[in-house]
Amino acid sequence: MTSSQSGPKRLGAALAAIGLAYPFLVYFGTQLLPPIAMVIALLAFIVLRSAGIGGSPAQRPLIVVSAVVGLVGLGIAVRAPLISLKAYPILLSIGLAALFSHSLLRPPTVMEQIAGLSQPNLDAAAISYLRKLTLVWLCFFILNAAISAATAFWASLETWTLYNGLISYLLIGCIFTGEFAVRHFVRHGRRVTE
Repeated sequence: MTSSQSGPKRLGAALAAIGLAYPFLVYFGTQLLPPIAMVIALLAFIVLRSAGIGGSPAQRPLIVVSAVVGLVGLGIAVRAPLISLKAYPILLSIGLAALFSHSLLRPPTVMEQIAGLSQPNLDAAAISYLRKLTLVWLCFFILNAAISAATAFWASLETWTLYNGLISYLLIGCIFTGEFAVRHFVRHGRRVTE
């Protein structure tokens, strides 16, 4: 890897780490800085992340989601900076839910596109399975947005941080683990019956 390639990769890794640690950065950051300063940092993060996504057709929806999250966050920030900081996980989940639902209406689904990177020729059974998996993720993102909203508007900053910085990631891990087990079972069952 050349040094010109390693710079964007390092920036991408740093932005991903910031995204994962975001709830904790808000929790500790608001104890040191006024919420509006944190909002400006959040907007800078969204711009950098959007710029780092790239311009391929598969990545354009993520740029749109990031831009919408940033604009809505900016609008909320004018009236309630702390709520706008808490809105990021809500808006991100809503954006991802919109992306997944759009792909269900206009295939290939998001999960088909991801699976197609390693297996370009998917059979009808795999496409059906991936469509159902896309629906599972859509339901998760809707539920996650609702819980994130409830913690943002009616819970303490500590509870919001706990849910958005730990519990939601554990739920994502459970879905990945459950899907891995189901996929293994489905593949194994298909081999036995063939």
